[in-house]
Amino acid sequence: MLGYILKRLLYAVPVTLAVSVICFSLVQLAPGDPLTVVLPADASQAIVDQTRARYGLDKPLPVQYLLWLGNVLRGDLGTSIATGRPVASEIGHAIGYTLSVAVLACLLALVVGLALGLVAGYRMGSPADKIASATAISGVSVPHYWLGIVLVAFFSVKLGWFPAMGAGRSGQSLGDALSFMILPVLTMAAMPAGIITRSVRALVAEKLGQEFVTALRAKGLTRPQIFAHVVKNAAPTALAVIGVQMGYLMAGSILVETVFAWPGTGLLLNNAILTRDIPLLQGTILVLALIFVVLNLIVDILQPLFDPRIQRT
Repeated sequence: MLGYILKRLLYAVPVTLAVSVICFSLVQLAPGDPLTVVLPADASQAIVDQTRARYGLDKPLPVQYLLWLGNVLRGDLGTSIATGRPVASEIGHAIGYTLSVAVLACLLALVVGLALGLVAGYRMGSPADKIASATAISGVSVPHYWLGIVLVAFFSVKLGWFPAMGAGRSGQSLGDALSFMILPVLTMAAMPAGIITRSVRALVAEKLGQEFVTALRAKGLTRPQIFAHVVKNAAPTALAVIGVQMGYLMAGSILVETVFAWPGTGLLLNNAILTRDIPLLQGTILVLALIFVVLNLIVDILQPLFDPRIQRT
């Protein structure tokens, strides 16, 4: 297992380098001049050149990439053009908010998805299966930003149950903090819950049709015992799906966080795009990509714990 982990870590190196190249290149292709954020419209050419040199924007793109990569390897993600603060501190402040919502959304999606998927797969063709399948299709099909707007309009504007935007103030109680998180969590959990439901339903239905289930029934095992065996056999594949969805929640929350003005990495990315804050944009995308790589590695390590037949060498 240790050798497998080291091998995967080595494989992650070229993947990370490729991500850094793509991230750097795509950001550079965006139109506009990032210095317009920090310089007045009537700035002299001398000031423009001086500012461009300070941020390293006067060098060729390959040189800019190598300098940026060297700084990243030393833990320096650069300085935000818009705010003048270190990119690492900006991301560090925002990523805590994203993690809190993403973890809760993942737990909610996991519980709902597993429950609906197991019931639907074990009761194929029943009304419960149809209800679970319809719920899953709705969760996958509805756009996140639209669902967020609908939830705000109904629960915040009409009923006044939950705050519509923001994350509250520092030092607030746990209940107040959770009230700001409920709507973003529900919005972000909808699609992963639908995907997990459909995946688990298909897995359970497939396992129920295999010969080992017939053998278990022939041995006289009860329905709960057979159900436990089916769940155990479906767990490794379901875990892989859950890991991918957790990565999606971490990296794909830009629209949801923008709708709710949630101060996480999604809103940070949105602001960086609007202001063309290149260092902040590059640093945030790179950190989110690394989180996705780490999550997939964790899933690969955990799978053999659920199914010893999976060998990692």
